Amino acid sequence: MEISLFMLGTVIVSISLGSVLGYYARQTIAKKQLSTAEGKAEKIIKDAEKKAEDILLNAKKKAVNILDDIKQEEKERKTQIQKMESRLAKREEMIDKKMVDLDKGTEMLKQKAEEIKKIKEETKEIKEEEMKRLEKIASLNKEQAKQVLLQLTEEENKKELTERLSKLEKEAKDEIEKKARDMITTAVQKYASSHAAEITTTTISLPSDDIKGRIIGREGRNIKTLEQQTGVEIIIDDTPEALVISGFDPVRREIARIALEKLIEDGRIHPTRIDEAVKFAKEEIDKKIREAGEAATYDVGIAGIPPKLVYLLGRLRYRTSFGQNVLIHSIEVAHLAGALAAELGADVNLAKKAGLFHDIGKAVDHEIQGTHIEIGIKILEKFGIDKKVIDAMKSHHEDYPFATQESYLVAAADAISAARPGARKDTLENYLKRLEELENVVNSFEEVEKSFAIQAGREIRVFVSPEEVDDLRAIKLAKEIANKIEEELKYPGEIKVNVLRELRAVEYAR
Repeated sequence: MEISLFMLGTVIVSISLGSVLGYYARQTIAKKQLSTAEGKAEKIIKDAEKKAEDILLNAKKKAVNILDDIKQEEKERKTQIQKMESRLAKREEMIDKKMVDLDKGTEMLKQKAEEIKKIKEETKEIKEEEMKRLEKIASLNKEQAKQVLLQLTEEENKKELTERLSKLEKEAKDEIEKKARDMITTAVQKYASSHAAEITTTTISLPSDDIKGRIIGREGRNIKTLEQQTGVEIIIDDTPEALVISGFDPVRREIARIALEKLIEDGRIHPTRIDEAVKFAKEEIDKKIREAGEAATYDVGIAGIPPKLVYLLGRLRYRTSFGQNVLIHSIEVAHLAGALAAELGADVNLAKKAGLFHDIGKAVDHEIQGTHIEIGIKILEKFGIDKKVIDAMKSHHEDYPFATQESYLVAAADAISAARPGARKDTLENYLKRLEELENVVNSFEEVEKSFAIQAGREIRVFVSPEEVDDLRAIKLAKEIANKIEEELKYPGEIKVNVLRELRAVEYAR
């Protein structure tokens, strides 16, 4: 029993002692752990404070740098402002100095003007006094003294004056003879129009004479518009129910004819309708040119020709050479060359082609520099025509050596067609050539939009853009054109240069 109590007591004491030891052990461990957490927290706080100090230090450094930059910029700006102020001050000084000099110069000029005025007055007074003294000494007035002086001079130089008068009479006689020759030449040139009447004029029948007034228009505005748009001269005279279109260019005459016929048929004739009719006529001419080219190839019996080349061929319908229609001449040459080739056993088709295209260069020779043969060769090469055809056509004026048998035949056919009686007129060709040269000289000026030679070459109408050429420039341009015509061309009589600038304002009311 006692042993049990002892053991029980021992157990209780052991438990108590263990509890006390465990409690102290736990307290010790807890303190250690607590000291460890506090250390970590303290370390974190120190690190954060250090970083904050570093950031603050960097920020201060940046702020100092920015402040330094701003101060530097401000210093530079102040320097620039000081330089500008210095320059302005110098300029003000210069201006002030110039103003002072100008005032001095103005004052000096005023003084000199006064001095000159005073000198003139004194000179006038002295001159009057001297004249009075001379009149008093000579007992003659001014007019009497003049007559005496002239009489003495005439007596002393009578021989010289006689010789001078003889020379002047001779020069006047030569000048009169020259003018007489010019007048006769002009008269002959005018009379030559009878040779060209059938080729350079077109007559239009009118339904009645009343239509003439409408064609002329108020103050002539309709007929002026027609002549400006087509480049021909419209002659309205006393011939009953007819008017005449005169112009050396057949295309222009045909355009004017078609336009006039359309206007007469419509009955409404005014500038706007005239513009529309001329535009329609140009389209019709293009159509006729194409049809003429197609008809020529069909007549000769040649196929496979490019359409653009056919169109160029059709343009020869409105081209003459020494008064002979070039398209008809080309068709004649083609048939003659083909017939000769058939007789001699040569290539008929080749001869016909070369004959038909031998003058193709004349379709554009007034637009391109060079002879019609050189231009024709380039045209045929451009459209891929056989080289044999080119060799056969290029020798018809013997500018190139005869390369083939067909080239001889084309040259012979050309001579036969051109040399037949009545085929050609040299006078007309020279006349047309002179008018073309006149237009080319005028068109060489950049300001010129278009020009038309009218009145048998006695007048050239020049149209310029009103936006580019003002009234003063138009006057100067007329003089420049007249001078260039005098330098480069030879012609009888005189040529009137008429420069026109017309501004048209168009708006539509909707």
